[in-house]
Formats: sequence, structure tokens, C-alpha cells
Amino acid sequence: MEKIIQITAGRGPAECTWVVAQVLKKVLDEAREQELETVLLQREAGEENGTIETTSVAVKGKNAVAFVNSWVGTIQWIGQSQYRKMHKRKNWFIGIFEIEPQKGFSVSDNDIQYQAMRSSGAGGQHVNKVSSAVRAIHIPTGIAVVSMDSRSQHQNKKLATERLLKKLEDETLQQLKNHVGKQWKNQLNIERGNPVRVFTGSDFKKNKVEKSYKGIRQKLKNDLRNENN
Repeated sequence: MEKIIQITAGRGPAECTWVVAQVLKKVLDEAREQELETVLLQREAGEENGTIETTSVAVKGKNAVAFVNSWVGTIQWIGQSQYRKMHKRKNWFIGIFEIEPQKGFSVSDNDIQYQAMRSSGAGGQHVNKVSSAVRAIHIPTGIAVVSMDSRSQHQNKKLATERLLKKLEDETLQQLKNHVGKQWKNQLNIERGNPVRVFTGSDFKKNKVEKSYKGIRQKLKNDLRNENN
């Protein structure tokens, strides 16, 4: 199961971009504790050192749904501005949104075409006489790779397949990065109040949110139940 979230300061000031950076650390740490895999898809740095305007993270694993649901919403930080010491505001808000992932494509054996070719470079008579090199082509996209590492055509075919699959995986990830980088509509949708998590102070300690979680807990249980079915 894979979920994608965007953590954003919206149109908030530098203080909010600092909060985004701190929340990103918390998300990654908590995901690691729950043995979830994370991939940083996109990050836009803020004006101040160490701050982030917006970032997107893919979360993968058995409990990814429950994990993401526990973070999505408004995040509040209560603290004194580090950038404007005389500023009276103590409450700062950022947003975490779920992003609809792009539909990926699967690769079947029928999608790959193989072409035998002669190896080039040093190798003596064997190189000139034996077509041991292999080109693997992904027919739907036209992406191709070549393997001429081995004198065995069978081994080169295996290596070419592995390289092609890796290249397709990298291409899919790049398309996903481009997709989430365009989700700027979330910049306008941050709501103050009713935070799902509250942090305080320069050490960014987590506070208990004084609200009923009965409905939220039930939703998480249902999501887990549906995910495991």
C-alpha cells in the first residue's frame, strides 16, 4: 500500500516554513518507528536556512493508510517566532494533505522486445564473431537499454532486463515527482483550528490535542480492516 502526503506552509510566513521542516522530521521518524518506507518526492526550500515551503512524501507499507490518516489535517505549533522576536503571535498553522497518486503502469514479458547484437570494444575474435550483446526495449515507451557485460547471451539478456526494469522504475518515480510538484491548490486550503496534532516550543514537543478521537479511531480501525482484507 502506498500513500502520498504534501506538507505545506501555504501562504504562511517564515515561521510556518520552519514548522514544515520540523513536521517533516517527525513524519519520517515516526514512519521509521512503524517500519514504513518513505520516499521524498519533492521539496521547496523556504527563504530562511533549514526551512521548507512545501514537501511531498510517499509512504509505503502495511499500515500506510492508518499512518497517513493520523497526520492529514491542520498541524499547530505554539511558540515564539525565531525570526521576529517582538512578534506577539504564538500560534502557527500548516497543512498536511493527501495527494491522489498517478496510475502506474505494470510491465509484462510481452512488453519487452529483445535484440541480439554484436559487442563492441576490446575482446578479440569472440567480439567480432558472436552476437552476445542484448538490447532490451520496452515497447509501450520506447525506453531501451543494452547489456554486453558477459560473453553469455543468456546472461546479457538477464542483465538487460534488470536494467530496463530499473530504468522504468526511475522514470515512473520522476513522473510522480512532477505530478506532486503541481499540486499547488493545497497551498490555499489550510484551515486554522481543529488541529490533528499540536507541538510547542523550540524543541517541538508534541502536545495532547483536547478533542474526542473516538470517531477518528473508529475510522482508522475500518481502514486497517479494509486494507488487510
